[in-house]
Amino acid sequence: MTLPSGPSDPGSRSFRGTPLVGGSARGTALVLDEPLSFWGGLDSANGRIIDRRHPQLGRCVTDRVLVLPGGRGSSSSSTVLAEAIRRGTAPLGILLRESDAILALGAIVAQDLYNTWVPVLVLQDPDYKAIRDGDWLSIDAAGNVRVIPGRGPADSGRSSPEPSAGHRSENT
Repeated sequence: MTLPSGPSDPGSRSFRGTPLVGGSARGTALVLDEPLSFWGGLDSANGRIIDRRHPQLGRCVTDRVLVLPGGRGSSSSSTVLAEAIRRGTAPLGILLRESDAILALGAIVAQDLYNTWVPVLVLQDPDYKAIRDGDWLSIDAAGNVRVIPGRGPADSGRSSPEPSAGHRSENT
């Protein structure tokens, strides 16, 4: 569902996604052209895409809001995502076109084990297609997403489900 844009950011767009995993995050979008298997496709040590067949080979997901069609392949992707979250090399949030229980599981496990939130949302197709690489995204705990085209400010970060939590903080 598309929400009205805010008056302070001309050209911004807001909509609501379906949360698979709650949390909030703000950061610059990294939009992938194809699905990604985190198992064998993401190096959890440095957050880089290592799948040699992936169009975004070498791009880094760390401290970005990852926007991708969905996951691909192995159920071990949840383990790789949880490990990247533990290491601090994971994306700040994940926006999907198609629901992916495996990626959601990795984020849920990381919440439980490491007390760190990475929101995972599913977007409607028109909203998904409206996000461009480099757009600034803000995700709130209710699943609202705000897009400011082509603006990647320095205030990126991950926070807990509470709106008052600071950037990159854990839910304590």
